Amino acid sequence: MNTIYFDPGFDESVRRERLYDGQLIVLGPRPSTLALVEHAREMIEAAFDGVDPLTAQFEMPVERYVEICAPLKPAFIHNDQTKELLRAVVEDVGCDLDETYIDVPRLRMVTSDGYLTSGVGYAHHPHRDTWYSAPFQQFNWWLPIYEIESSSSMAFHPRYWEEPVKNGSSEFNYYEWNSVGRKDAAKQIKADTRKQPKPEEEMELDPQVRLISQPGGIVIFSAAHMHSTVPNTTGHARYSIDFRTVNRADLEAGRSAPNVDTACKGTSLRDFVQGSTGERLSEDVIAPYDDADAHVGELVFEPTS
Repeated sequence: MNTIYFDPGFDESVRRERLYDGQLIVLGPRPSTLALVEHAREMIEAAFDGVDPLTAQFEMPVERYVEICAPLKPAFIHNDQTKELLRAVVEDVGCDLDETYIDVPRLRMVTSDGYLTSGVGYAHHPHRDTWYSAPFQQFNWWLPIYEIESSSSMAFHPRYWEEPVKNGSSEFNYYEWNSVGRKDAAKQIKADTRKQPKPEEEMELDPQVRLISQPGGIVIFSAAHMHSTVPNTTGHARYSIDFRTVNRADLEAGRSAPNVDTACKGTSLRDFVQGSTGERLSEDVIAPYDDADAHVGELVFEPTS
């Protein structure tokens, strides 16, 4: 990875090429993203019912914090206004809604000083999303909801774009994760015992890149990028939105980021829906990226609450 682009002037097809090459892209806040952020703030602040969500950890036991956040996350995902605002963002940044397929938006919270680092507040170790069965055509879009600082951000580890890392992805099956791991998130409070792919060798995390944007700014990166959660030491919780997209033409043509060390089973492609119609990708598009022998759990994760 050599370049970070800030509000580049090139079109969406060039943007995809740059991301497949390991570059990072940052887009500034715009009305569509600010509307999504404001909607998220309203839902967060209503859930905390008068307690400042940025400092709530200092006013309640961690179990109570989890009780608030566990239902808040799926409520945000399934809210009709969330879906409308997300489509508006994707279209606003130049994506063709017929060709672009979108995963559900996640609401994330990273508390300060180790208050909650598991389950609904999981602090991610260095990883590639591809270790978790994300397609190599996937782009991640990340937006802070409130102001953030360097010590409450994400870190990218550029040396590992082309350098493999010994990891546990060979033991990860996405469909098993759907049936067990994702459903158990709210149960993970003191420690996260879910089996997840992690580095199995010592890594050099410096030099690293941290991108700080205003609320509603977007950091876009490939699912193949090595990244991690920066330990939050700010005294304020970090709240963010992230969602993922894939381009159908790239899937059909096999255009993607490189695979340097991923060996997981299954694919998350069935989670994506067409921006314009809400229809899922057809099985003939998914088939080259799947393995029928891996079908041992839930092919698509369906939150029930």
